[in-house]
Amino acid sequence: MKPKKISAVQLIYVIVGFQIGNTLVYGLGGGAKQDAWLVIILAMLGGFILMFVYTKLSSFYPEDTLLQMIPKIIGKFLAYPIILIYICYFTYLAAKACRDFAEIIAATLLDDTPLVVVIGSFVMLMIYCFRGGIETFGRMGEAVFPVYIMAMIVIWILLLTVKDFNVTKIMPILGNGLQPVLKEVFPTVLTFPFGESIIITMFLPFLNNKENVKKVGMIVILITGSLITLNLILILSVLGPEIYNKEFFPLLSATRLVTIANFLERFDALIILMMVAGVFFKIGGWLFGATVGIAHLFKLRQTASVFLGLGTIITPLSLLAASNQIKYNEIGLEIVTKYIHIPLQIAFPILLLCIAFIRKKLKLENSSI
Repeated sequence: MKPKKISAVQLIYVIVGFQIGNTLVYGLGGGAKQDAWLVIILAMLGGFILMFVYTKLSSFYPEDTLLQMIPKIIGKFLAYPIILIYICYFTYLAAKACRDFAEIIAATLLDDTPLVVVIGSFVMLMIYCFRGGIETFGRMGEAVFPVYIMAMIVIWILLLTVKDFNVTKIMPILGNGLQPVLKEVFPTVLTFPFGESIIITMFLPFLNNKENVKKVGMIVILITGSLITLNLILILSVLGPEIYNKEFFPLLSATRLVTIANFLERFDALIILMMVAGVFFKIGGWLFGATVGIAHLFKLRQTASVFLGLGTIITPLSLLAASNQIKYNEIGLEIVTKYIHIPLQIAFPILLLCIAFIRKKLKLENSSI
């Protein structure tokens, strides 16, 4: 990988876009009903802790990505299997993001278009983008992120015009107690989307000013949590907690209730615009992480062929991993969240940080002798 750099602002755009990419469309914390927005706030607090772990690791090894740190912390013999697991993890999540994107496109606009065409076209776009390296991705982030935010703001304004809009639908706060909220926070919402910020460890070595690492990380979590919280409050104010919990795409359902002067309606296109912009960051982030990991593992100087190879893998993987979107989500909740997200996003990074801290302390003590 060429020694190219991105600015702090570009990295914020990319990682915030990555975290909220396809998140706003789904009904996070639905089990907590009207307290779903509280789920996001509590999960955000956990997100700050995880981001501290990720950025602290990066401060110990400022020139290394997560997968380059691992051999230096636990040794090469133990590191290689874990590196392969992370590469497979990033690749699978890129495939899942592709499937999420294709399913909502099929449900709204292109219902007769095969999923493989939708997914393949988007993957080709991502491969073309990354041929220019991380600087191109950063500049694309500057161009795409404002489009995402503009589409989101327009949707929020439209939701305020819905006849049934009533912010009291989020009352009573903690009406069902704290337990349903905590049950939604961990592990589901903490790992998605906040735990997914582990991908920032694959970008931080390319930051042009390493002094901004901690600040960038905390700003990312704050912006992500604030946007998702506001989005959920507006959706709940339109649909109410019972309908919100049952809808697969609650934001889409809420937007379909918008009618202006009994003439303008069906603003699905705005959701699609937002989804396309958001999935650009989501797929791009995972694809970049997997590609850089492979390049490090096999000591490759160029990554264009790796991007192309991963693209050919991601497209069929997104289709073969599950027969439909419902099954895909069941696998994600029952298997991936419990047995993959928690170890790779939470447990192992904390363990790495503890070992790295001990190594650094022992090194300082030995150097002072």
